[in-house]
Amino acid sequence: MKSTFSRFFGSGEKVEHDSKNEVESAESVVKLLIDEIQPNRYQPRTIFDDSKIEELARTIRTHGVIQPIVVRKMEEGHYEIIAGERRYRAMKMLEWTEVPAIVREMNDKETASVALIENLQREELTSIEEAQAYLKLLELHGLTQEALAQRLGKGQSTIANKIRLLKLPEEIQMAILKREISERHARALVPVKDKELQLALLQEIIDNDYNVRQLEQRIDEILNPAEKPKKNKPTRKAISKDIRIALNTIRQSLTMVTKTGINVEAEEEEHDEFYQITVKIPKKKS
Repeated sequence: MKSTFSRFFGSGEKVEHDSKNEVESAESVVKLLIDEIQPNRYQPRTIFDDSKIEELARTIRTHGVIQPIVVRKMEEGHYEIIAGERRYRAMKMLEWTEVPAIVREMNDKETASVALIENLQREELTSIEEAQAYLKLLELHGLTQEALAQRLGKGQSTIANKIRLLKLPEEIQMAILKREISERHARALVPVKDKELQLALLQEIIDNDYNVRQLEQRIDEILNPAEKPKKNKPTRKAISKDIRIALNTIRQSLTMVTKTGINVEAEEEEHDEFYQITVKIPKKKS
């Protein structure tokens, strides 16, 4: 198994052609007490869907375990899972006392790499879990993003975009882990540098069920506000029918006076508690 990682991560070790076959032929399935097994400390998956584990447990109850879990031996007769934690959880849910397993010799670096790569090959990981897995592999093997992308058969931009999500506030990362928002929602929030604004937008997404396009429009409104329009006159509040009749009566009366040849000046003002009409009547006709 060590040679497999040497080839994959490019440590430079030369490997005999049949070494992998020798390792596989030496492996055998054994029965281990489930209480002696512990989860992988390098497991990138932070949230397990209980309903999916229950579904897997029903399948195992009906058909048995088709693929044994893979473990490594730890101190004092304990074992750590290398691959197959979902199967382990399902068998524990079924209250099995023993589980079929393959025991391999691996160091911490190899164990972490297997767990990360195995989970990256699945589709159930959230983008945050995926980003954390990429970052851990970069640290473990001292690779650049481009080198890791080549080894995983992915685009460098894909890995870069995932890792960029880890710069978002913890609350937003948790929302992704809980699948409350999508990766595309999160990526739209990256250009927003103000944490408080990011969190406010997160709440808006959840409250208003924004799709990505709506979120982008909302962010654009905030980051690129249009020129402020000129202040409009205050909107007139609705008035009752009686007040409206009174005002119209006064206006009509002033109009009638104006028709007699008197140049009447009238000024209307609206206050919070009353309407004010000021009338100026010249002493002489114009």
